[in-house]
Amino acid sequence: MAIEEPTVGQLFSAVSRDLSSLVRSEIELAKAELKDDVRSAGKGGGMLGVAAFLGVLFVILASIAAAYGLTALGLHPAWAFLIVAGFYLIVAGVLALVGVKSLKQIKPPELTIKAAKDSAALLKSDGRADARAGVARR
Repeated sequence: MAIEEPTVGQLFSAVSRDLSSLVRSEIELAKAELKDDVRSAGKGGGMLGVAAFLGVLFVILASIAAAYGLTALGLHPAWAFLIVAGFYLIVAGVLALVGVKSLKQIKPPELTIKAAKDSAALLKSDGRADARAGVARR
């Protein structure tokens, strides 16, 4: 009794079916993993947004408290609020100067520019010089 061996077509069909099934299952696994990651990212982003909002509220209330604290020391309320506002203006100015200094340190991507120019030069050349150089090296 001879065992019939599958034909090449049958083998190809089985491999194709198995590969398709494998790809589908990998895609389903990726979807499941990404769904959890997206959910976690949404929760984290929402919590960071609330934290930022509460931080802004804190700064506002602390500023008012500082101004009223200066008022309690005997300053007129207008002067107290101007002092607090002036403090924020000085902090903003220092941050702006540091930011501008940091931005001025950014340099163009020199290696990328050189590589792009070299590639453009190579594409513009007709390739004959490169072919002769290759023959000369051999």
